[in-house]
Amino acid sequence: MKITEPTPGAPCWVELGTSDVDAAAVYYRQVFGWHEATEPRDGTGGYTLFRLDGAPVAGATSLHAPGQPTAWTVSFATRDADALAAAVSEAGGRQLVAPTDVPDLGRFAVLADPEGAVFSVWQARSFPGAGLLNAPGSLGWVELATRDEEAAKHFYTRVFGWSVGTHEDYPQFGIDGADFGGMSALDEFYPDDVRAHWLPYFAVADVDGTAARAADSGGMLLVPPTDVPDGPRVAVVRDPQGAHFGIHLAGTEG
Repeated sequence: MKITEPTPGAPCWVELGTSDVDAAAVYYRQVFGWHEATEPRDGTGGYTLFRLDGAPVAGATSLHAPGQPTAWTVSFATRDADALAAAVSEAGGRQLVAPTDVPDLGRFAVLADPEGAVFSVWQARSFPGAGLLNAPGSLGWVELATRDEEAAKHFYTRVFGWSVGTHEDYPQFGIDGADFGGMSALDEFYPDDVRAHWLPYFAVADVDGTAARAADSGGMLLVPPTDVPDGPRVAVVRDPQGAHFGIHLAGTEG
């Protein structure tokens, strides 16, 4: 991800919804060296903030509704959460949580594209988003898994104005020439019950070492450390509560 600070239209935050926030905090401390703190301000509902070297890098919250899956949610920065949510509806997506204020911090909405891939948007006030991006231990790339690439391209370019380029047959999303994500096809090799989704990738200095820690700490390697042809070294992990995330070698994205 060539973008290193929150930028309108680009990923600015990532949040874990989990069945056990305390256990997740221990796990991600072991994997990435994150340290957690509970946000005490009114209106945040005891939100857990993960920091790395003092900088906020991610958040975590308990599950809010029956049947809600444990998962990471990618958030994109916007200047106007209400207008963005309306644009999602007009383009065939859905508003799962209508634009809502977090007192003093910002305004957010939780949305889904026409295939059901969930994401959120963040309109910053005092809290801009991640204090580190594209650095070891922080969000470095996002990937949309979809069964209809052309429809996804149409939706996201219409809603966010993203550019779409191709790197070795891998469509990549970007803003003003800075790519921050890509798109993979949910083809016939995936079970029918695998739904469209966004997957965050965290940059790391050592993919093999981080993957080993992720597994030794109770996670499962879904994709072991692998060199992508003409791309970075990556791995995909499921944490002990079931949330999926990727890791990639820092500095090799885009």
